[in-house]
Amino acid sequence: MSSTKSNGIVKKTHLPSPSATELEEDDPSVKLQPSDLKDYFFPAHRLKTQLEADDTKEPVVIVACGSFSPITYLHLRIFEMAKDYILENTNFEIVGGYYSPVSDHYQKEGLAPSHHRVRMGELAVERTSTWLMVDAWESLQSEYTRTALVLDHFNEEINIKRGGIMSNGKYRHVKVLLLAGGDLIESFKTPGLWSDDDLHHIVGDYGCLIVERTGADVWGFLLSHDILYQHRKNVYVIKQLIYNDISSTKVRLFHMDCMLLNLYKNINFFTLILGVQFPIT
Repeated sequence: MSSTKSNGIVKKTHLPSPSATELEEDDPSVKLQPSDLKDYFFPAHRLKTQLEADDTKEPVVIVACGSFSPITYLHLRIFEMAKDYILENTNFEIVGGYYSPVSDHYQKEGLAPSHHRVRMGELAVERTSTWLMVDAWESLQSEYTRTALVLDHFNEEINIKRGGIMSNGKYRHVKVLLLAGGDLIESFKTPGLWSDDDLHHIVGDYGCLIVERTGADVWGFLLSHDILYQHRKNVYVIKQLIYNDISSTKVRLFHMDCMLLNLYKNINFFTLILGVQFPIT
């Protein structure tokens, strides 16, 4: 989006949405994932193939599901918080980290097209991280995909198709962990939103890293929810020492309010400036 000035008032003008070719040309070093499921490939260019620590460490892959419309600094920050927590408090070794953007069939107002959200994520992680990746599989589905099935997809790609990770000449199973905010975990209590079978599968068979969010009593909810309490040893609560409650929704609303009032307000330091004009409304 560009801006023009008339009578001292800055007005916004829309730029056409970039084509896939234009997105690819923006940074050729960042490989563009396909926009059709038949051409899908699992991104593994940063996935470790060998454990770096001793055999006592348990290999884990961290997965964050969400709209990422747009991706924000907090989305990047929570992975680093999870990494610090794992290094300091667990016997895990991280072998990879993934964002899994939802498909266009996820019923959410203001959701940008999936290929734009995937591309924003790709550019963000390639420019700011050495270990994170974006997987387009969920975004390419023809219907909304339950979180439990998304985790199954990662388990299949990493443990079944690739055999896990090599350690001392043998392949070992990689544990898949869901990374989520306290607000998502509290949605577990919403009637009809999550099935008990899915919750047992997500928390019991895989596991959760939960980042506290402002106003969310994660520990209290963990103790009061029967399924979470049953699998409490598979739930890891990460405390935010410096609270940051920025979200994609807040960024979109801020951007829309400014457009309606014909005001110019930039979103620097809320979301990443990627050098491409992506639609975020």
